[in-house]
Amino acid sequence: MENFEFYSPTCFAFGKETENKAGEYVKRFGGTKVLIHFGGGSAVKSGLIDRVKSSLDKEKISYTELGGVMPNPRSGLVYKGIELCKKENVDFVLAVGGGSVIDSAKAIAAGVVYDGDFWDFYQGKQIEKALSIGTVLTIAAAGSEGSPNSVITNENGMFKRGARGDALRPKFSILNPELTQTLPAYQTACGITDIMAHLYERYLTNTKEVEVTDRLIEALMLTLIHEAPRVIENPNNYDARANIMWTGTMAHNNSVGVGRSQDWNSHALEHELSALYDCAHGAGLAVTMPAVFTYQMEHDIMRFAQVANRVWGCQMDFAHPEVTAKTGIEALRNFLISIGMPRNFQELGAKKEDIPKLVDVLCNGDGRKGVISGFIDIDKDIAQKIYSLML
Repeated sequence: MENFEFYSPTCFAFGKETENKAGEYVKRFGGTKVLIHFGGGSAVKSGLIDRVKSSLDKEKISYTELGGVMPNPRSGLVYKGIELCKKENVDFVLAVGGGSVIDSAKAIAAGVVYDGDFWDFYQGKQIEKALSIGTVLTIAAAGSEGSPNSVITNENGMFKRGARGDALRPKFSILNPELTQTLPAYQTACGITDIMAHLYERYLTNTKEVEVTDRLIEALMLTLIHEAPRVIENPNNYDARANIMWTGTMAHNNSVGVGRSQDWNSHALEHELSALYDCAHGAGLAVTMPAVFTYQMEHDIMRFAQVANRVWGCQMDFAHPEVTAKTGIEALRNFLISIGMPRNFQELGAKKEDIPKLVDVLCNGDGRKGVISGFIDIDKDIAQKIYSLML
């Protein structure tokens, strides 16, 4: 295990009707003028935004609003949010929605207190400070409610890039599983896939002797495997929703990723798919992960065989561990298909003829130097082969 420092100060309020306490938490963490940031009409039509406003009114906290966040959140709205916050003297950003809304809120919070272009942070500049952030989560998926991460698509070139910094960790996150019960089955499945990807990206490590976090990751994977079919069958299963929601938070607040190198190659390759085709991130990961893992398998067959055995229940073939490893990857693929996820480029809506463009943007776009580092290093030739495995 490697040395590490783990800092996770977010206060989580979990359970039914907790969104009605949003005002209390904003006040507790020093907010006096709030930007309520949200996505489309569902948060409004469901009455959620009104409940959040009522909680702020109760605490005599003023607010302004900015809706319109899209999946794969765009830079244009971030710039608009930064301008609005400066104009209205906002000191707290409250995200009401899923990962896209929270990521957009984080970008706004960082940009308001920075003299330059917020996109500098998504090209590697360190984030030193940001406005305080709170969240009211409406989909279990990205884990942004407990992480220091944010991903934004720059509309000038359609580059999808990430930034991170402890200043981006929310001061509080409200997690009410009831708010996810109206989600379509497809969006629920996309969220489950994203959570599974966050776990695999940490499991695929080049660090030795990390049994504690291996076992924690495996437990969370097993939870998803158990709960996913239950929630797809019955969207109103509160207990299944609750277990999935907390798994999503645990998967990405990095408590299960400390002390070990991590991968993130699947996310890097998928980001180009969702940037180009505007597909759901989870759907893109369902196609990407099995292809990436199939190519990476030879790098450490026993790691893939271990997760196949411990999580997917595959018989360990000690004489031919590659057989166990391949069976585990196929088990993952079948699980994702069983909950309604696509299996290949065609079902995702991607095109074979776009592979050269995907490869070029992945490896060389927006200042990149030709190689993506992770469990293995991926250059243009390897990226071409991996995308071809998705056909």
